[in-house]
Amino acid sequence: MAWQTLLHPDVERWLARLSSKEHTHVVASLELLQELGPSLGRPLVDRVNSSNFHNMKELRPPAGNIRLLFAFDPDRKAVVVVAGDKTNSWKKWYTKNIPLADRRYAEQLHHVKNRKGEK
Repeated sequence: MAWQTLLHPDVERWLARLSSKEHTHVVASLELLQELGPSLGRPLVDRVNSSNFHNMKELRPPAGNIRLLFAFDPDRKAVVVVAGDKTNSWKKWYTKNIPLADRRYAEQLHHVKNRKGEK
């Protein structure tokens, strides 16, 4: 079973600016996520402990210190909400980007509920 992956528009723009090598590593990691879904684990995927969502994860491609924050939504889609390179800003990167990831994922959940007619 292939898992669908949705990329936030900012993630798509970020991906387009990567070097060829980084792009290759990130795309290969996203393809593994699509192939294996939630069963993909360490070292490529790990839980984000300080998120408001227990299912928020980080994808860690083997290209330097790149991280992509994502969660599976109720439609079983991997929603990639934030991406970046945390080189030289290890803890600061998470402090800045986890709240952003939480907001974007909450927006996705709201969108899914509205589409299904839920309140």
